[in-house]
Amino acid sequence: MAYAIIKTGGKQYKVAKGDVIEVEKLDGASGDKVSFADVLFHSGELNPKASVAGEVVEQFKGDKVIAFKYRRRKGYHRTVGHRQKLTRVKITDINA
Repeated sequence: MAYAIIKTGGKQYKVAKGDVIEVEKLDGASGDKVSFADVLFHSGELNPKASVAGEVVEQFKGDKVIAFKYRRRKGYHRTVGHRQKLTRVKITDINA
């Protein structure tokens, strides 16, 4: 089975044709085509000209992450929440 390791948003993902992955927000609406040119590895070989094509499925926000700061006996506590913007991408093709 052909697979590739791509890099996007500072993270690396192992993908195969037909996979659906969640990556940090990419520009584009649902149905738009995207291309990942930063392919680190492709099915057992290093190929600098390899690329991975995909299709944007949806734009959404991830789960809320809570950061809670607390100092004991000082009466200090702060709560900060964050929801990362993500893009769901379906991998359509791996070009070697």
